[in-house]
Amino acid sequence: MTDSPKALAKGGSKSLMENLLGLLRIRVKRGVNLAVRDVRSSDPYVVIKMGKQKLKTRVIKKDVNPEWNEDLTLSVTDPSIPIKLTVYDHDTFSKDDKMGDGEFGIVPYIEALKMNIEGVPSGTIITRIQPSRENCLAEESSILWKDGKVVQDMCLRLRNVECGEVEIQLQWIDLPGSKGLS
Repeated sequence: MTDSPKALAKGGSKSLMENLLGLLRIRVKRGVNLAVRDVRSSDPYVVIKMGKQKLKTRVIKKDVNPEWNEDLTLSVTDPSIPIKLTVYDHDTFSKDDKMGDGEFGIVPYIEALKMNIEGVPSGTIITRIQPSRENCLAEESSILWKDGKVVQDMCLRLRNVECGEVEIQLQWIDLPGSKGLS
């Protein structure tokens, strides 16, 4: 995608909606046993990046097991781009300290969304993804049909840090007028 938003607005080759497959809602649930970066604790927040998009959660003060339960929404044009998640410790007077990072792909999730699974009972597991060197999963991740939606719960083990995991959930939002997944 080389077209800039300005070029698109001026009648560039493709509109953003034509390239947009839909929206990915990432619920950043909680951090588990995050690294201590201040005296006895940390003030963590999460940054999620996909391509040029960058979103972040609120800071939770003095907690290495924070509960964010915050939804961040990315526009998806190319599902093969990995999503990067980085945890930082907020510092008032100096640069925020990095508390680890992780990365995950959404191709298996997108494949599950394309399946015709109408009529299966809520709670049915569509597919499972095993932890491997290619992903940051701390444990098996299930993609399931839940209350009429395809959701994926993940527990990501943070890299480049002594400890810590972040639990997230993926959910897809179809947009009227977008290209869609068909």
